[in-house]
Amino acid sequence: MTILEARTVVAGSRTRRFLALAVICLAELLVVLDNTIVNVALPSIGVELRTSVSGLQWVVDAYTLTFAGLLLAFGNLGDRYGRRRVMVIGLLGVAVMSVAGANAESLGQVIAARAAMGVFAAAVFPATLALVINIFTDVRERALAIAAWTAMAGFAIAIGPMAGGWLLEHFSWHSVFWINVPIAVVAAAATLLLVPESRASVIGRMDLVGIAASITGITVLVWAIIEAPHHGWTSSVTLGAVALSIAVLIGFVLWELRTDHPILDLRLFRNRRFSLPALAIAIGYFSMFGFLFLITQYFQGVREYTPFEFGVASLPFAVSVAVGAPVATLLAQRIGTTPVIVFGLLLTGVGLYLGGQVAVDSSYLTDVLPSMVSMALGLAIVQGPATESIMASLPLDEAGAGSAVNDTTREIGGTLGVAVLGSIVASYYATTMSPLLDRIPAALMNDDEKGFARATVLSVLEIRKREIPPFLEQQRENLILTMKTTVLQGSHTASLVAAGAVVVCALVVAIFMPWAPARTDSVMLAWRKKSGSGTADED
Repeated sequence: MTILEARTVVAGSRTRRFLALAVICLAELLVVLDNTIVNVALPSIGVELRTSVSGLQWVVDAYTLTFAGLLLAFGNLGDRYGRRRVMVIGLLGVAVMSVAGANAESLGQVIAARAAMGVFAAAVFPATLALVINIFTDVRERALAIAAWTAMAGFAIAIGPMAGGWLLEHFSWHSVFWINVPIAVVAAAATLLLVPESRASVIGRMDLVGIAASITGITVLVWAIIEAPHHGWTSSVTLGAVALSIAVLIGFVLWELRTDHPILDLRLFRNRRFSLPALAIAIGYFSMFGFLFLITQYFQGVREYTPFEFGVASLPFAVSVAVGAPVATLLAQRIGTTPVIVFGLLLTGVGLYLGGQVAVDSSYLTDVLPSMVSMALGLAIVQGPATESIMASLPLDEAGAGSAVNDTTREIGGTLGVAVLGSIVASYYATTMSPLLDRIPAALMNDDEKGFARATVLSVLEIRKREIPPFLEQQRENLILTMKTTVLQGSHTASLVAAGAVVVCALVVAIFMPWAPARTDSVMLAWRKKSGSGTADED
């Protein structure tokens, strides 16, 4: 073979790798899009189906709960039976369940469709990152590929509100389900054509007990948090559910430590380059998902934007994530992962604090925009380097399981973010508004409308549409202003809780995570484990 021929082969191989990366990113886009696009549709779903904040939380969390609960299982299945095969099954399943969601006529049907979509999305997501790690074995190429994979999440956040807003301007909320179908079908076909298959060379038996315990513990905990405003935070139902979830999760940990083939190898968390970035991602997504849930109510309930206006207004948040992630990943290659993650967490905290100062009459440009950009850049700076650090700590045979751990931490963090921060706002809003609404005359609001107004500030959209006597106009305006002020006061508390969480996480990472750049990649670490040298907490 001549030198020219050799270069042509290498170039062709490199071209095929990046074509495969493009297809993998398309599959990732579908999964992330399902999380972002539905936020824009929440007000329309809430108004048409007359649901409370708790119901809207379940529209979001039904997807993320099944998604997070099954990531470990499907990561293991991908390692066992082939990551490409599992990903294609997941893509086709998302398409089918999206059709079911598009034809849903009740809140229960929407939640069921979202839960089923989460099951199949869990088959897609671990496979995407595991395939990236196996396709790109060169350290620098792998870092670039992970940066692209991370940036795609930002791109999905960018087009989610915009696409959802455009769809809702022209069609009903059912359209946010229909949009998934062509994307899933194209991604599945392209995967079969362009993405190479990969699987682990050695795999143990399936940890069915661990899978069942993890799903049960996480689901019960999030259910307790979401329903706490309804039952009461100190009620026997809430406390009993929390106690049950803690007991199941403790049992899960004990089982994983004793079984020979755990679904989650807890020994991985001894490696600080694995455990602390995973913690940073979990806290980052806790704040981001909670923030996105709250900002939906802010833009469409407080500022009364249309869905498309909401998409345009939130675009700087998304663009900041898309731009910041790849830049931060490459920067971490030069100066180390720890300083980059710490800076990103602190910047996220600043954005959350600024968001907590927003009032009803705050300026978008001077008050809202700096908060969104600061938080988005902070999150982007965290997630790219943290993901690269997690995956670089694992051997290639464990790429699927490692990817699942990475994805599980972010989804659990995101699910708890919606549950905790949403419940803080819901509790404050319902407690404050209920006695005020009881005194509102029937000519202004009937009992059904009062029930909806007690549940969410999004009811402002319906209150304005109702025809009322002229002498009640001022009372209606006063009521709307009170509703907006109340929900923002609850959001201020939630923002401070999230800001405190990211600052504490930044301190933990700064103190316990090594500051020097990592000296090993996944291939070297795999060799050390197999040869018996090195330790689990290798820096």
